[in-house]
Amino acid sequence: MITSLTAEKLACARGDRTLFEGLSFCVSAGQALALEGANGAGKTSLLRLIAGFLTPRAGRLVLKTPEGESDDSEERGRAIGWLGHQDGLKPQLSVIEQLAFFAKLYRSNAEPEAALAEVGLTRQRDFPCRYLSAGQKRRLGLARLVVSARPLWLLDEPFAALDKDGQALIARQMTLHCGRGGILIAATHEPLGLGNASIRL
Repeated sequence: MITSLTAEKLACARGDRTLFEGLSFCVSAGQALALEGANGAGKTSLLRLIAGFLTPRAGRLVLKTPEGESDDSEERGRAIGWLGHQDGLKPQLSVIEQLAFFAKLYRSNAEPEAALAEVGLTRQRDFPCRYLSAGQKRRLGLARLVVSARPLWLLDEPFAALDKDGQALIARQMTLHCGRGGILIAATHEPLGLGNASIRL
């Protein structure tokens, strides 16, 4: 259980370019935060900082739980579910094989079949992943988030490659996640519709 994630005066640089500095925010359990800004403003880089893929040039990120607080990126990483632009799928595996692999990887008790039903991929359960459309791959990525049972979701353009039904589906899953006390941070060009705070980079 995470009670909050706090950023304290974060700075991020890629090469010689400073993307942002002095950035502070706090997101508590049950809340969502939208990262807004033009392409190249640093939205994805901020998600990667939170995930521990990048090291901040300055500042720190503090994860609080009922047991205490930590700014260790590896410990934070164990709480994170990620949905990015790369699908991370093995093209030769079937949809259900891929999702069962992720459930085992996350040591999750979630049922892969139920997650596929939630995202509307039951009919495609035995398809090799290479035959999925971009939208179906996005839905499978969402199912991976569901089975991960991780409390901190980081989403990079969550509505990308989805039709209106798919966008409604991910909006519903985001609402359910926050309703269960999860935290959600999303880089987006579109409103999340969660009554969330936002940061413009």
